[in-house]
Amino acid sequence: MTRFLKVALTCGVALTMASCAAQRRMLPFGLGGSEEKGAVATEGQRISVLSFEQQLAPSAALSGRDFFLPGPQSVTAWTQPGGTADNLVEHVIAAPEFTVAWRRDIGVGSGKTRQIMGPPVIDAGKVFVLDGEATVTAVDARTGEVAWKHNVRPDETERGARRLGIIPGGSRAASGGFGGGVAVGGGKVFVSSGYRSMTALDAATGAVVWTVKVDAPIHGAPTVAGSRVFVVDVDNQLFAFDIADGQQDWSYRGITEPARIMRASSPAVVGDTVIAPFSSGEVTAVRAIDGTAVWQQVLSRTSRTSALSELRDIAGRPVISRGMVYAVGHSGVMQAMDIRTGAPKWSVPVAGVNAPLPVGDVVFVVSKSGELTVVNRDTGAVYWTRDLNEGRVRQEGGFLGFFDRTVRPEWTGPILASNRLVLVNSDGEAVGFDPKTGNQIASVKLGGPAYVSPSAYDGALYVVTDEGQLVCIR
Repeated sequence: MTRFLKVALTCGVALTMASCAAQRRMLPFGLGGSEEKGAVATEGQRISVLSFEQQLAPSAALSGRDFFLPGPQSVTAWTQPGGTADNLVEHVIAAPEFTVAWRRDIGVGSGKTRQIMGPPVIDAGKVFVLDGEATVTAVDARTGEVAWKHNVRPDETERGARRLGIIPGGSRAASGGFGGGVAVGGGKVFVSSGYRSMTALDAATGAVVWTVKVDAPIHGAPTVAGSRVFVVDVDNQLFAFDIADGQQDWSYRGITEPARIMRASSPAVVGDTVIAPFSSGEVTAVRAIDGTAVWQQVLSRTSRTSALSELRDIAGRPVISRGMVYAVGHSGVMQAMDIRTGAPKWSVPVAGVNAPLPVGDVVFVVSKSGELTVVNRDTGAVYWTRDLNEGRVRQEGGFLGFFDRTVRPEWTGPILASNRLVLVNSDGEAVGFDPKTGNQIASVKLGGPAYVSPSAYDGALYVVTDEGQLVCIR
């Protein structure tokens, strides 16, 4: 056994050294370091590169100060991925007992070639949810019974033609068929799809009202406002379709950026203004009537310590509240912008993939590292920040204790429900936190990991898990 361990350790060290060498060879412009023998570092004071990073620190002036949160209100419809067209729902009456009422299989879960990305939407007593294989399921919100199902994938003949190049756009047809989301309005369920289509279904029966083909997969969820449904495709093109017949009214193209986070972000709409998030880090305001650009901001901050910060995607939904737009970029910027001009009011160094939640006097936001932060709505000053993964970090894998990997749960949300700040995580939990202190006050097992934000309706929360289960929490 001793000899075996020595061999294993020797092999491990050798592999590590080889890996480091391989990484140096992959760096461009000779950034792997000097190959000259005898090269030494110059003498001087060592400075951590972390000191160059802008830090998120609580404000001393706000220490111990309280803030206002409005009381919970009943929710009679959750028609959009963000609840409403402006993606703002402040405080809802939902899940006061915080127990699972029922679970229902709604189709295929996520896998290597498919992803569940869109939140459930609810209207007129039905929950509508999209599974990993583009099947829409309508479920009774009270009992969990399935009312109808419809798959929006193209038929086998059309998919074969795309792969052969007979139908334009076949280069992505085989790999782009995942993601998308649903929204409901005017008695129709609008479905965006990675299979390059927008579809309207009858909300009562699931029958197809219209289908429109587009040039690129749509991984984002749609937003319905007025007479139009808005959606962004993977090429950062914003479309406006007429809800009656699917006619394309206009389109607006942002800067193409193929690197993106697998989240189903959706536009925010108020009045005649559409706020579109793009994977390039752009937040763009356009006129809803004709797609004319009004203003543009870029949320991007280059990090000296993380290559992932170069992904500038705005994966969380932008939120419109009190004449301001709140948005978070993956590369490390959360910003408040005037909806009329786009002028920034404040920005804080938060890297996230979830939508911020402006409510009362504050804005709640969860970073990609699992930190819950409360920011003053007017100034951007920080009240406090809490590590949601405290006590949840664990070691997995490895061999005989060697080469373990550190696992930190991923968090999605929040939603403020019945005086709890509720988030779901990749450990398969829905967790409630005190919105004033950040202390955990409730928890329930979902039965599987969850990466999609909860929705609220008629006193309940609805969560779709990564394994394709719809969970009702009452």
